[in-house]
Amino acid sequence: MLQRPEFITDVLQILKTVIAGTGAWWVSTEVLESELAFLAPWTAILTVHATVHRSLTRGVQTTIASTLGVGLSFLIGHFLGVSLWTFALALLVGITAARVSWIRDEGIAIATTAIFVLGSGFDDQQPLLDDRIIEVAVGVAAGLVVNLLILPPLRDKQAGRYVDSINERMGGVLISISEEFSDSWDTDKAEAWFQETESMTAELNSAWTVVRFARESRRVNPRARQGRESLQTSSWNAAEASYEEILERADEGVSHLRHLARTLREASYTEGEWDHQFRERWAQIVGDAGRSIADPDAEVASLHENLSSLSAEMSENQGLPRDTWPLYGSLISSVRHIVIVLDDVASARRAREGTSENPVVSG
Repeated sequence: MLQRPEFITDVLQILKTVIAGTGAWWVSTEVLESELAFLAPWTAILTVHATVHRSLTRGVQTTIASTLGVGLSFLIGHFLGVSLWTFALALLVGITAARVSWIRDEGIAIATTAIFVLGSGFDDQQPLLDDRIIEVAVGVAAGLVVNLLILPPLRDKQAGRYVDSINERMGGVLISISEEFSDSWDTDKAEAWFQETESMTAELNSAWTVVRFARESRRVNPRARQGRESLQTSSWNAAEASYEEILERADEGVSHLRHLARTLREASYTEGEWDHQFRERWAQIVGDAGRSIADPDAEVASLHENLSSLSAEMSENQGLPRDTWPLYGSLISSVRHIVIVLDDVASARRAREGTSENPVVSG
């Protein structure tokens, strides 16, 4: 657990937040000699987000919102005084303004800043409007600088771990299908395979979230090398495949695997004996496919040839009942689609780990 990139990133994020808040407080008290020193560390804490890009965009919003909050409190305090109803008025205006779309993420800072200023002795703060705005800027700057300089996070490794996890789980299901199909299987076993594919889909949804975050983490990030973004092309190119494209292909593979599990579940109700040659050959191909997906260095080209050979041999077998061909054909077709997807994903993984197109960097 301690070695997981997610845990390390969370620990670093906590440390950076503490450093940014403490640094902003030190500047506010020792350099600016502020009597309202909590504005700077508060805005610093608000600014330290999980990515540099988000810290920058949210930092701008925090600066605007906090400045508006300071201005709002000074206007209301100066012209209307500080009382119960003017305090409520400041909150009403601040919370309403927080709904503006371009500062929605940090807009609540308008109201909270007004609370700090109005609630900390407004008469003493009234001549210091410029100082309060400077303190807000110090806090935002501290958050940005700390997040920019202290190991700004990259999430490529987390994205890669999700891709590898999906590969391993698909491989495990295929190996299990191969072992069971070689002997016998029942409806419960086929249902377990089907449910496993449903779980893979849920994991893919989480993977999509991490991949999008990984893309954001590379923006405005000094750790991200220039020119490393993958090309987004309409055709598959393993050497240039992005994590988004890899996940799309993995999602296709899971869909075909789910169809395969569903077919086997329905086939468990079928009466009659399976053709021994088909059963043996098909199970071997499925097992090879399962082992290949877990090993990016495995060669899967022979699987295409074996499937084609199996199809040809079965088509020449005159002893097969006609009603078995839709079932046999469906099993062969599903595995063929899976093998194609696995070939693409494995090739992209080799490119990802063996080149610098998608560097695997923890963060």
